[in-house]
Amino acid sequence: MFVGHGLVAFAVVASLAAGRLPRERALLAGVLAGAFATAPDVDMLFAVLGAADAASAAGAAESFWAATDTLHRSVTHSLVVGAVAAAGLGAWRARARRLALAGALAGAGGLVGTVWLTGGPLTAAMLGVFLAAGLGVALVAERLGFGPRAVAGLAAVGFLSHPFGDLLAGGPPDLLYPLGWQLLTERVALSPDPTVHLLAAFFVELAVIWLALVVFLRLRGRGVRSVVRPRAALGVAYAVAVLAVPAPTVEVASPFVVSVLAVGLVGVPVTRRPRPLPAVATGLTAVTLAALAYATVYALV
Repeated sequence: MFVGHGLVAFAVVASLAAGRLPRERALLAGVLAGAFATAPDVDMLFAVLGAADAASAAGAAESFWAATDTLHRSVTHSLVVGAVAAAGLGAWRARARRLALAGALAGAGGLVGTVWLTGGPLTAAMLGVFLAAGLGVALVAERLGFGPRAVAGLAAVGFLSHPFGDLLAGGPPDLLYPLGWQLLTERVALSPDPTVHLLAAFFVELAVIWLALVVFLRLRGRGVRSVVRPRAALGVAYAVAVLAVPAPTVEVASPFVVSVLAVGLVGVPVTRRPRPLPAVATGLTAVTLAALAYATVYALV
């Protein structure tokens, strides 16, 4: 759901804002919400840094996934931390109010200090990077003319929606960190069959991407048919991959995910004047047809 987190927030906020704001302004609000929703995954940076010290590619991969198991989806994926951070970013935006600014700084300091005591310096550092990323988005929102309440609201949608996108893959996020109460101990299973579960989760991701695309197109006054090219139908040929690609699971998903996403390259234009929107829409359609074809053949055989 690395892509899906931001797109869910974008689609929800842009759709709701369209009834109250001009179309371009609603799009901007959606983009900002999507940026806030992506910020919690900055904790992956620490996994990348850990993998960079490995002596071999295999060691780097092992170190990376080990780090994601221990560092990812903890402090930055907490509803408690997200709510406090969103409120603080709204207060930070209200610079003319010294009391609000002092409260935001005190809240951020207290939050980092609490996390340091409960999770150690590395977890506190992750929180610091997360808050810095959120502040960066908040400053952009300020430049675009969004007020304190809007910034806090957009940040809240992004931060608080993000953890729920991780319930289908990997370990569940620590939703109430640092309170010590664990709401979920394992991921949500869509099927007892691990391959069916992975395929279902993949279709959820595709549905989210489609939702964001449809919302974007509607706000631009366009329809899906106007941007999808006929060559997207070539994605159906991916059905033969059932014979070559190992049955995917959450633990062994890379061969399927990489190969099915590669089908999206059919959307790349062959003309000298590329048009990004038709390329994306055509590639997405091809990937969707490819996944459907693979799932159908897998179910039959």
